[in-house]
Amino acid sequence: MSAAWGKCFDPTGARYGVPTYPWKLAPDGLATRRQLRAQGLRPGGQPIAAQVMRINRRAGSPRVAYLYREDLAKPVRPMTSRKWGALALAMLARRTCPSCRITYSYCISRRYGLCGICIDANHASAEGS
Repeated sequence: MSAAWGKCFDPTGARYGVPTYPWKLAPDGLATRRQLRAQGLRPGGQPIAAQVMRINRRAGSPRVAYLYREDLAKPVRPMTSRKWGALALAMLARRTCPSCRITYSYCISRRYGLCGICIDANHASAEGS
């Protein structure tokens, strides 16, 4: 057993206050939020049942994912028409360049906040002055 695995194995919860298991070795019946979502479930307000931990080899810091009980999970709430509309408007805003107001079929990069044409135009005008 490696030292990193030993730091991550605490099924009683004495060290971390919640049962802790090494990455990918959690007992059956427990799932992360993403795993619940893939099954069409959500935690539904239940407390954290356990956690899985992995030690980052480079930084030495632990990475943690919380686990919830599958039997207490509730089904995901269905999307309403208002939520679908709000999501559509948000995605439209992410695809529209704020400078030239052209709507693209892809999301504009958040790094620059502009489309490629406007970035090139701003770069060319900055070199000219």
